[in-house]
Amino acid sequence: MTRARMLGTALAATALLLAACGDEDGATEDTAEGTAEDTAGEAQAPEPAEIRLWLNGGDTPDSMREWLVDAFEEQNPGSTLAIEEQQWEGLVDRLTTSLGSTSETPDVVEVGNTQAPTFTTVGAFSDITDMLPDIGGDDLLPGFVEAGSVDGSTYAVPLYAGSAYVFYRTDLFEASELDVPTTMAEFVEAAVTLKEDNADVENFSGFWLPGQDWRDGAAFLWDAGGDFAVEENGEWVGALSRPESQEGLKLVQKLFTEASGAPRDGNESEPHVPFCAGEVAMMLRPGWVRWSIDNEEIGCPEMMENVGVFALPGSDGTPAPVLLGGSNVAISAASPNQELAKNLLELILSDDFQRQYAENGLTPAKLSLADGLGDDEYAAATVEAVSNAKLTPAAASWAVVEGSRVLEDLFVAIAGGGDVQQLAEAADAAITEQLR
Repeated sequence: MTRARMLGTALAATALLLAACGDEDGATEDTAEGTAEDTAGEAQAPEPAEIRLWLNGGDTPDSMREWLVDAFEEQNPGSTLAIEEQQWEGLVDRLTTSLGSTSETPDVVEVGNTQAPTFTTVGAFSDITDMLPDIGGDDLLPGFVEAGSVDGSTYAVPLYAGSAYVFYRTDLFEASELDVPTTMAEFVEAAVTLKEDNADVENFSGFWLPGQDWRDGAAFLWDAGGDFAVEENGEWVGALSRPESQEGLKLVQKLFTEASGAPRDGNESEPHVPFCAGEVAMMLRPGWVRWSIDNEEIGCPEMMENVGVFALPGSDGTPAPVLLGGSNVAISAASPNQELAKNLLELILSDDFQRQYAENGLTPAKLSLADGLGDDEYAAATVEAVSNAKLTPAAASWAVVEGSRVLEDLFVAIAGGGDVQQLAEAADAAITEQLR
């Protein structure tokens, strides 16, 4: 059985079990209606409980987490909120295991916007369609709502968005007599030049691109007209071996071999470390990296005077189609604390909380709050990058592809100088199988 079918079978079975039996607190629709009748319409506060929230990586800073805990516990006397940080790597497998168990499931989960369709289609999340008007409605980022909806019902809503843009060393550009590039060709030329002009610095990158970083590599694939997978006759198939995709992947290999000094098998986590070590001239990262650099404990605030930003340029001079990153948030269908989980979701989508994402350089879940990003060069680069951003293929099982690490393995092999055509053909076969 393929991983996709295993995922679908496991979560579908969970959904059927929950539908038949209800959760442990008996909070089925019928029970809720009965309780309402018994209390003659009087609203009853949910039983106090510890609510578990999974947040992934470091995109939601500690200050926001502390605010959320304090606000939730103040609004829900007797209940507590435990925030458990998860790593993106291996997240799909952990979600698949935990969401199928009432005793192990977190109550509310963050899931990548490209991963959401896999879980919404198999009943892993609670239906929150009736909540939409109260948590944002048409003000919510439409692409993220679409990613969290199926058959007219919504199961996951946006948490935040954040397309990457280029951070660069203005002093190194000046030393190499370079202007900010306006086309993809100029960008690649600048990356190679910067690498050559700083050859005396060990592990130096004109453009920092770790081997596993297919998410940033996607921009070069898409700019060339290629894609990871396409839908044909109602079925999704891998498309990395097609001519346009090959053009993009060969450009990625050029950047790996001629412009990047990042580890060929490394990932894109903690980019501020090599940047602060003076090993990076340019890197394509989301806006929150600014705060990692400008942080006395983990970064190098003294370097901020030499940091500039711009949207990655495409071949036609418009912004390149970078990956529209970000997350959705959902309530586990297996959670025994549905009402408290809804209270938490409402708080997460509140203006007070969402404004804090804008203050930290990420696009908030609500369109009306985007002006909170400010009007400096970082905000301008964010808006420009988002203007032509793309999502990964809208296949229901795309999260299985991400979870299998086939893309990380492909890009590591390309970084190592492997035959791009042969590697892509093998990856296409695996992707096609996983999307069935």
